[in-house]
Amino acid sequence: MPEICRFLGIVIFMYFNEHNPPHFHAEYNEHKASISIETLGLIEGKLPSKVLSLVVEWAHDHKQELLDNWESLQSTGRFKKIEPLV
Repeated sequence: MPEICRFLGIVIFMYFNEHNPPHFHAEYNEHKASISIETLGLIEGKLPSKVLSLVVEWAHDHKQELLDNWESLQSTGRFKKIEPLV
């Protein structure tokens, strides 16, 4: 499970050969969630509201990079790290 980014105690992952829709996983302490790249909506799981807001803000700023990583992980297994939220 490649780690795409880490910031403020939040870790962002994507899995190889994952099911659609394109999404990523966010973990913060014991909380875990899957988030749609297209809609930035919660698919499953739960994060504290402030953490979810930060993750969505970060994902909005890096949407194309997330989609590029999704496609690359599915086809080649390669990915690029994405800059953290600043």
